[in-house]
Amino acid sequence: MNALSVSTAISTGRVNLITNRQRSLTVARWRALWLAMVFVSIGAVALVRLAFLGVSDSATTVTSLEQALLPPRGEITDRNGIPLARAFPAYALWYNPEALGESGAPLVKSPQQVADELMAIFPDLDREELVETLDAGKATYLRRRVLPEDANRVQAIGELALEMPHENDRHYPQGSMAAHALGYIDASGNGQVGMEQVLDERLKDPALRGQPVALSIDMRVQGALEDELRRGMLSVNAVGAAGIVLDVDTGEVLALASLPEFNPNKIDVEGESYMFNRVTNQVYELGSTFKPLTVAAAIDAGVVRDFGRRYDASPVPIGGFTIRDSHPLGATLNVPEALIHSSNTVTARIADELGAKRLRQTMIDLGMNERPYIELPARGFPIWPGKDWPRIRNMTVGYGHGIAVTPLHLASAYAAMVNGGVWRPATMHKLAAGEAPRGRRVFKASTSARMRQLLRMISVYGTGRSADAPGYRVGGKTGSAEKPGAGGYRRSSLISTFAAAFPMDRPRYVVVAMLDEPQGTTASSFQRTAAWNAAPIVGNLVPRIGPLLGIRPDDARDVDISDLRPLIGGGGE
Repeated sequence: MNALSVSTAISTGRVNLITNRQRSLTVARWRALWLAMVFVSIGAVALVRLAFLGVSDSATTVTSLEQALLPPRGEITDRNGIPLARAFPAYALWYNPEALGESGAPLVKSPQQVADELMAIFPDLDREELVETLDAGKATYLRRRVLPEDANRVQAIGELALEMPHENDRHYPQGSMAAHALGYIDASGNGQVGMEQVLDERLKDPALRGQPVALSIDMRVQGALEDELRRGMLSVNAVGAAGIVLDVDTGEVLALASLPEFNPNKIDVEGESYMFNRVTNQVYELGSTFKPLTVAAAIDAGVVRDFGRRYDASPVPIGGFTIRDSHPLGATLNVPEALIHSSNTVTARIADELGAKRLRQTMIDLGMNERPYIELPARGFPIWPGKDWPRIRNMTVGYGHGIAVTPLHLASAYAAMVNGGVWRPATMHKLAAGEAPRGRRVFKASTSARMRQLLRMISVYGTGRSADAPGYRVGGKTGSAEKPGAGGYRRSSLISTFAAAFPMDRPRYVVVAMLDEPQGTTASSFQRTAAWNAAPIVGNLVPRIGPLLGIRPDDARDVDISDLRPLIGGGGE
């Protein structure tokens, strides 16, 4: 190779090198340009987004870690911090027939076989309905509120169509206990019936839902009340029962029970039929439990001064009717005897002397003419006699007929009668010291003191003897009233009630127990009356709840009834 060829080759190589460099530089420039265009596009999108947020009403939501960890709904506790309602992560059983594809069968096994395996896990399911649902191939929930261990068993069946999605659920650790006070959460997450409905916004508020809401309920007292009410209801085959324990000084509801109850963890057709609250929503003629209220009004007005005065106890003919006692009680009775033996005729005559205007005003002062004062949404309106009471209406109201109120009305009235004479509204909230409302005075303190004596005498010598729990100084009054029906009162249907307070030397709590249509036995029809069925409920309940509430039995203490005891026939024996 000569020098010219070498020179030409070198020149060609340099040209090729320059060309390659230029090509590479061009490619790099295009890449940089494309990259710049990508960044410009991203920036443009960001600017458009910012502009959209700037002109729209939507704002960016900032969720703190604390808020993210909070449950979607706040917790409810009893007065001692025991959880009554709380949110917890759970599973649902969802049937997805398209899990294996649209063209194939939704299940590997037969619907009958899958249904049998699910029934082994959830025996309360309806097999026929379950087989029909699986065979129909329509997506739906098969069950809500599935426990983790049950979810594992469902997955072990091996059917992809049985899905177990996570969901936040509302759980009631105490089951059906205090169901009417608590209520429940519907499928939309909204509170229904009880305090769940009342506190709905408060429990959902992100700023407040981390703080539990304490109710006035004491679950120890609640459990005892429901247990004794249930026993009493079943023993006389009653269709229902109601009970309440109320603090006489603050109006706090320590326990509230309406039977039959429902389970807020499982709302079904049967449960829905039991949601009616007999304590706050159903009104009843509560019969002779009104007699002490009438006597208190008469004492307060000065109509009854001499407790030894003998009243005519014969039947009272008035307005084409005759007021009688359930059985002959003698020709005359004084006030203590009239209450001890539950005389309709003497109470009617006392109400007549008092007059309709004054008795009516006392009932108004006790809240008997309006819905009961409490936070619960279900509050029944009384059957109120109206403005102008004729003479016969005044007499019948005096012994608890012709007026219908809720058991809560009665409990609040008894609290006023024994606490010194001050009526206060009931509340489902736990109150701190000094938070009790001032209330309104209905009776003089001296009248209240007399009524404590008289109520104690009823439990010692009269119809309330089966409620006289030893050492707890119980005082109260029975009431057995026929239920009204078409064409008059139904003799075969009674409302049996016992309203009481304890301890009577320093009343702390009112207890009301009521049975709806108790049935007598072939041995005795007397078991239908309150002295035989409602009063024993209170007698069994008080020794169970007294120590829990700081009240211990003491046989050395009692309310002094020495000035009234000689007025009872036979010295009170």
